[in-house]
Amino acid sequence: MKLNGNSLDEVLKKEALSDEDIVFLLGLTEPEDCKKLQEAAYKKTTELMGNKVYYRGLIEVSNVCTIDCRYCGIRKDNHGVHRYTLSKEEILEAAMFAAENGYGSICLQAGERNDPKFVSFISDCLREIHRKTVSESLPNGLGITLSLGDQTKEVYEEWAEASGNRKNLRYLARFESSNHELFDFLHNVPHKKSKHLEHRLQCLQWLKECGYQVGTGVMIGIPGQTLEDLCSDIRLFQKLEADMIGMGPYLMSEGGDLKSLGQTENKKLFQLSLNMIAITRLVMGNINIAAATAMQVLDPQGRETAISYGANVVMPNLTPLQYREGYQLYDKKPGLKDDPETFGLKLEERIQSKGREVGWNLSGSSRKWLNRTGNSQEGYDGKKSAGEQSVVWQAQRAILIKKSNRTLINF
Repeated sequence: MKLNGNSLDEVLKKEALSDEDIVFLLGLTEPEDCKKLQEAAYKKTTELMGNKVYYRGLIEVSNVCTIDCRYCGIRKDNHGVHRYTLSKEEILEAAMFAAENGYGSICLQAGERNDPKFVSFISDCLREIHRKTVSESLPNGLGITLSLGDQTKEVYEEWAEASGNRKNLRYLARFESSNHELFDFLHNVPHKKSKHLEHRLQCLQWLKECGYQVGTGVMIGIPGQTLEDLCSDIRLFQKLEADMIGMGPYLMSEGGDLKSLGQTENKKLFQLSLNMIAITRLVMGNINIAAATAMQVLDPQGRETAISYGANVVMPNLTPLQYREGYQLYDKKPGLKDDPETFGLKLEERIQSKGREVGWNLSGSSRKWLNRTGNSQEGYDGKKSAGEQSVVWQAQRAILIKKSNRTLINF
């Protein structure tokens, strides 16, 4: 394939991609062309981010939500879902599992709430998580990512203070689409509380001012979305100077308000999502990019394939098993029965199959954030160097694998 006389190889060698280049790359479908894009993104990831993939143990705190985003399976008006909120003890138990099993970081995610009771509850949890997870292996405690929707700047500041360690603190607030019409289509049910793209962007600015590593992202394959829209999304990532990106395919939800529209055919949607990850890596450089669990709905190896296209973060689910069916933002969510005791080690094998290794006991802060703030990686992944951390963790890991009666892989 060629673009304005330039071959695909020539486009991929460019230091800066034009909008036309990005749209061209997004539209790649031939296996040989997609492989070239994948190889370029994988190489870029290795050069800028190293060889590690970081775990963020996912704790789905609550499926109670006050918002009616039309695509979402836990939206307020889905009365078919059983609502739950984890107790502080359940959250702490999951966090301690992460800390004791080599996860350097967790993510607290929930439906959107702004009431004082919920805000205080999260603050209490953050204080206890920090207090209980400081150890020799994690001198600064677990790294924490929050994904709790739009809040005021005062709330973001309260949570940052409660975390006890702003240097390991992240927030994910996806804007879903930079196209105002698509954003309104996804979020604004007639006669219901509306969301506005401008407010989401304001929240991202507040988060940056409060010192968070700021994450955002989009849905790929929204009905009516164009390749030009996705290009605009990447440009907005740049404008926001995002430190991390979490994005995945638009998937239908029976509990949503858009199921009559269906979704893009799996194979086509999967490749488009992979292309988006790869191009985001090429454009954005040294940021963290998550391999969304949703990719496995489209392909059994979806998460691992995303790693080969430039992703370097995965989110094993640590939510207690009895609650997981209640937190399905989209249909056919994988991992509802995954046992935390063994899943992290099984996932490690699949990550190794892509030539990567797990950053055990490492928080994996965004290198873009570290560079922008003048901090070093060592101060945020513990007092020990990455090499020293690896030696310590390998001994702990051997014990875990022995307990699970499994064979060491690449030990």
